[in-house]
Amino acid sequence: MTTAVQLNNPHESFRENRIMTDESENWAERFRTLFDKKVGMYKNGIHNALAMFSKEEEAFLRSIGATTQEVFDFVEDWCEDEIPNPEVALAIVKIRRDYFLKEQEGQFSERVRSEKEFPSRGASLAGLEWFPRIVAKAQAKLRGELPPDLMYSCGGDRRFLNTVNVSPVEFLETVREAGDNVEHIVKFVTDRSKT
Repeated sequence: MTTAVQLNNPHESFRENRIMTDESENWAERFRTLFDKKVGMYKNGIHNALAMFSKEEEAFLRSIGATTQEVFDFVEDWCEDEIPNPEVALAIVKIRRDYFLKEQEGQFSERVRSEKEFPSRGASLAGLEWFPRIVAKAQAKLRGELPPDLMYSCGGDRRFLNTVNVSPVEFLETVREAGDNVEHIVKFVTDRSKT
């Protein structure tokens, strides 16, 4: 939990992060290179987010609204299950980055949600189990409020999204568009699940 607080320190200077982002000709290419490097490290036996990232890499990730833990989770799942692929991970980070820079003006949220605040795995919405949980996780993902023990697009999320025929990228985009209008998300998912 100490790590989560450090990674979401609201008092860090956005100016430094913005300069770092602006100086990067192509942050997405830098992210891809970083991701590939971490895949290599994971395959060589480094299975701990704290040991995997340098301070410079952590600073780069912060500049795009990301954390070392979330990138580690994507790397781990890719190495172990070959899903989500690196391009899906990048697309999810792009949505979060855009929200972080535009909606949050480069400021991390002052809170990280407790895992107890999320709906249970068995909770239902529109007759679909897991639906309330993934909505809450996607909202927290956008705001940078996911606790380190939860991952957006984990195995449970992917099973739910496969069932309703929606990609994790589409779902996160829909949650962003919806804001607080959960009915918009419900309509999108239920319409898509019928196709």
